[in-house]
Amino acid sequence: MSMTMSQKILAAHAGLERVEAGQLILCKLDRIHGNDITSPVAIREFKKMGFEKVADPDRVTLIMDHFVPNKDIKAAQQCKCCRDFANEQELESFFDVGRMGIEHALIPEEGLVVTGDVAIGADSHTCTYGALGAFSTGVGSTDMAFGMATGKAWFKVPSAIKFVLTGALPRCVSGKDLILHIIGMIGVDGARYKSMEFTGPGARSLSMPDRLTVCNMAIEAGAKNGIFEVDDVTLAYEKEHARRELRIFKADEDAVYDATYEIDLSELRPTVAFPHLPENTHTVDEIGEVKIDQVVIGSCTNGLFKDMAEADEILKGRKVARNVRAIIIPATQDIYLKCLEAGFIRDFIEAGCVVSTPTCGPCLGGYMGILAEGERCVSTTNRNFVGRMGHVDSEVYLASPATAAASAVLGRIASAEEVLK
Repeated sequence: MSMTMSQKILAAHAGLERVEAGQLILCKLDRIHGNDITSPVAIREFKKMGFEKVADPDRVTLIMDHFVPNKDIKAAQQCKCCRDFANEQELESFFDVGRMGIEHALIPEEGLVVTGDVAIGADSHTCTYGALGAFSTGVGSTDMAFGMATGKAWFKVPSAIKFVLTGALPRCVSGKDLILHIIGMIGVDGARYKSMEFTGPGARSLSMPDRLTVCNMAIEAGAKNGIFEVDDVTLAYEKEHARRELRIFKADEDAVYDATYEIDLSELRPTVAFPHLPENTHTVDEIGEVKIDQVVIGSCTNGLFKDMAEADEILKGRKVARNVRAIIIPATQDIYLKCLEAGFIRDFIEAGCVVSTPTCGPCLGGYMGILAEGERCVSTTNRNFVGRMGHVDSEVYLASPATAAASAVLGRIASAEEVLK
């Protein structure tokens, strides 16, 4: 029986020759991780189950990224719980203030998940690592606890949707525009519990940051995971970052898919998701005058160096509009340093932006940019639900770094083309 990429990875980790959609299997895990919000719940469940030691300390990662540096006493207590557990379990992969980074940017950067892995994380955007050709998916804190204790997790094998990409992205269009286009096309439940598998010559033209962005937001279409076919771009990235041997899995030519979509990247336009769902998309050509109050450039979705470079191209030598607050958050300390070396931080500050240490912060309405009633924000984050970034009567518009930066300069939702012309 033929299998998709995801099915082949799951079969190998379950010790089976083949699996089929809907089958329940128990898989060995290569990585289990959580953050300062989800890990304390998992730690309490771990202890409630009667476990004393994690199955393999080298496979468990705790990353303090949501409310760090701590915003209040509760956040401090959450991090202390994780810190104490990491010390008790002798976890090498514990990332706190100073070693910090947003988890889904830091894990690939550190080579903690590599091609062919099965990884779970107590965060819905764990599907990011499919960009590396790994099977990765978000789970609940109880599943994280079980994974830490046993090194394994139960899965229902997903069916798949195939996306055949052709062409290449035009200037001022990025992976964020691609995934917003797809979610607008199939809807927020269009891939419910399915694997979104990306292939074709257009897929091979995408950079690793673009692939990471696309897979990060697979969950916003309801998918179990997103995954790219392994190619030279993958291998070049892994040569620089991977800590372990890679395992490459390729879909069978006769693999069965629930649906197949062909997308010509060259035809895509800068795309914005209007409130209050990622599927409510419009191209910049369809948008009228929408004035804004805030811009956020960062997050696990678009806080990589390439994203910072795209924002810098727009902001350098220009000024943020008088009534707009612009917040820029490099996703890891290493990215922050590279931005310093490239001169981006000076450009951002001179343009009128504030630059933060790595944190999820405003993405989930935590801190560093809460919206008041009636305010609008253009954000490179991944969700724009009601109240996501603050008051229930505020609005979040999802966009690429280039579009967000252009909007900051013009004080309204705008395309990079308007600023660069």
